[in-house]
Amino acid sequence: MSDRALRIVRLLWVLGYLVGTTTHVVDLVLGGTEVYAGFPTAVRLFWVSLTIVDPLVIVLLLLRRRAGVVLGVVVIVVDVAVNGTVLATTAGLSLGGIVNQSLFAVFVLVTARPLWAWFGRPAHLARYDP
Repeated sequence: MSDRALRIVRLLWVLGYLVGTTTHVVDLVLGGTEVYAGFPTAVRLFWVSLTIVDPLVIVLLLLRRRAGVVLGVVVIVVDVAVNGTVLATTAGLSLGGIVNQSLFAVFVLVTARPLWAWFGRPAHLARYDP
């Protein structure tokens, strides 16, 4: 994958985690600490934790840290699993949101390895890739 393509991949990852960050921050601002009150405590804690973890993924990606790739993969896989379980067991989430999130998860999983390799190269060498 070219350096330009990898920059676009990183941008798409950042935008995806920015959507997640925004969603959870808006939920908390509008709904307060009881925003997810109808859900199990572990689910509520997980969703609230994403207001910190999603921006951390963004920062790590922008700094070209491999930890951002690992954390990004873990977050999206766990998030899809949690949200899919909630969707299957309650009526609290929209199918459209889960589908979009699942498509983003597929993109993350498909592009994680090239992004990992790109982040492993020194930045001054990466920009000269064809």
